Amino acid sequence: MSQLENRIKVERENLPKHIAFIMDGNGRWAQQRKMPRSFGHNAGLDAMRRVIRFYGEVGIKVLSFYAFSTENWKRSQREVNFLMNLPIDFIEQDLPELMERGARLIYSGDLTKIPKKTLDAMRRGEKATAQNNDLIINIAFNYGGRDEIIRGIRAMALEHKEGFLQALNEEDLGKFLDHPELPDPDLIVRTGGEQRLSNFFLWQAAYSELFFTEEYWPDLNEELLEKILGDYLDRNRRFGGL
Repeated sequence: MSQLENRIKVERENLPKHIAFIMDGNGRWAQQRKMPRSFGHNAGLDAMRRVIRFYGEVGIKVLSFYAFSTENWKRSQREVNFLMNLPIDFIEQDLPELMERGARLIYSGDLTKIPKKTLDAMRRGEKATAQNNDLIINIAFNYGGRDEIIRGIRAMALEHKEGFLQALNEEDLGKFLDHPELPDPDLIVRTGGEQRLSNFFLWQAAYSELFFTEEYWPDLNEELLEKILGDYLDRNRRFGGL
């Protein structure tokens, strides 16, 4: 049994309930290998599978993945088209394993702009896994943190109408975001060497711990996943207190 496994047994109550990932570096990983960017995105999907398996077995309850941002539409049409097919591939290939793991699949983001074929696959995955509760996999697709907050404000204004300003407060606005039932991420991990949130979970990240690594997303392995968890357990979270 590894040192981390022993530590998890002792400190299980201190494990993060929700880990979120900014999956950066797929394209650069592929370019280093003189391969097309699509090769890197496929390898990135494999890395996401490894994360789900590893942290699912550890006992993390919520895993979020930043898969496609509201800014990613600026990429080439060829790359966008490829990225729109990845949710279809994921459902076709991984739905049996998600069911076996008791994993529930949900999505964050503005899904109104997603192509019908892609959206149909996403909805099929949500429906098939809706009764599972061992693990929640939240995929942020056409997601932007600012966009989510604006959509939440609009939804809240429509519900409260003339009393909107009186009703506007931090707690109530949070109820109008994409998935208010989820705990805020305890830990946000970004691969690829950049050290910024890039418009991801701006509201939810208020007190998240941050972990940055130079490793590209497709290179994420069990050793690094153990290191990330060990680093988190070493931290003292004070939430503004002493």
